[in-house]
Amino acid sequence: MSVTLAAPAERLLYRPEEAAAALGIGRSQVYEEIRLGRLQTVRIGRRRLVPPDYIERYVELLKSEAEAIA
Repeated sequence: MSVTLAAPAERLLYRPEEAAAALGIGRSQVYEEIRLGRLQTVRIGRRRLVPPDYIERYVELLKSEAEAIA
C-alpha cells in the first residue's frame, strides 16, 4: 500500500535566510530580530526555522510600531 502526499501550496517552515528574503531584509537583521525575541522561531535539533505565521506576526508587530509613531 502506497501513500501519496499532496505537495503543500506553501512551505511550512523557512530557514532564516529564506525568511530574510521574504521580508526583504538581510540575514543578519533576521538573526538580530530573533535574538531580540521580535521574530519567533521553532527549533528542530540545532536548526532554527520560521513558520509563515511567525513571519506574519512579525510584520504585524512592525505595522503596529509604525502606527504608534505616527
